[in-house]
Amino acid sequence: MMKKEQDTVCPIALAQRIVGDRWTILVIRELLLGNHRFEEIQAQTQATPQMLASRLKKLESDGVIERRPYNDRPPRHEYHLTDMGIALHPVLLALRAWGETWCKSKKQEIAIHYTHIPCGKNPGLGPTCKACGEVLRRQDLSAKLSKSFDAERQERTGAPGRRRDEEAQAG
Repeated sequence: MMKKEQDTVCPIALAQRIVGDRWTILVIRELLLGNHRFEEIQAQTQATPQMLASRLKKLESDGVIERRPYNDRPPRHEYHLTDMGIALHPVLLALRAWGETWCKSKKQEIAIHYTHIPCGKNPGLGPTCKACGEVLRRQDLSAKLSKSFDAERQERTGAPGRRRDEEAQAG
């Protein structure tokens, strides 16, 4: 992260300066879901190209993501989380749990179903597995999108019928 003169020592205020807007959180969600290309991220976040480009540049300058070339002609890049960005996974798990608990009707299904790989059980919504008590780590989670969430995402990309079952990368 670039050192800037800070007018506060509050860690929440400092973190909010980096990840405190809707678009940034959605970009990080997409990177955790395994979408690394601009077009994929744009389709799922529904951000304008200008909005997305500015967020990606800011996240890169703050050290949360890095660009990696995948094509020379024309030059194209993918975006990947750095260690700093990967460390946001528990934050997104907490937002997911809060959203599932407080922002949805009881009739709506859970959007992402996890399996905790070490114990093979549903870990629940907490920061620790409800079955075995271990802290949930990104690499220890296997994720499967619900039918409705998968359909919503497929509608955005215009690719019907393709089921995404991401391993250990959902947020």
